[in-house]
Amino acid sequence: MSSLPQPSAPPAVPATRPAGRSVLSADLRIVGDLTAEGTVEVLGEVEGSIRARALVVAPEGRVAGTVTAESVDLRGKMEGSIGCDTLSLRAAAQMTADVVYRSLGIESGATVEGSFKKPKD
Repeated sequence: MSSLPQPSAPPAVPATRPAGRSVLSADLRIVGDLTAEGTVEVLGEVEGSIRARALVVAPEGRVAGTVTAESVDLRGKMEGSIGCDTLSLRAAAQMTADVVYRSLGIESGATVEGSFKKPKD
């Protein structure tokens, strides 16, 4: 009976990791919740909640669920609810959502349905 080598311990992770950019490719479909310290870019589909510093939904991307982020740049499809500081709806955006925001920009051509609420400072 041969003994297999034991795996080494995983490398130490620094206490403060720099926020990165996570790109979810067009062929990826995620059902579940995502949390990131940096930016999440969705080219595929996400069904669930996304909590990140920033969210970018590409023109071919689709999100169905709850989004909480400092900034949301929507170029694709979104259904659900959004809580953010800054929301940018680009010309190709198709959104059906209830939104709580501080700053809002909507380009001509965006399709928007839902409610918008700006909290009083």
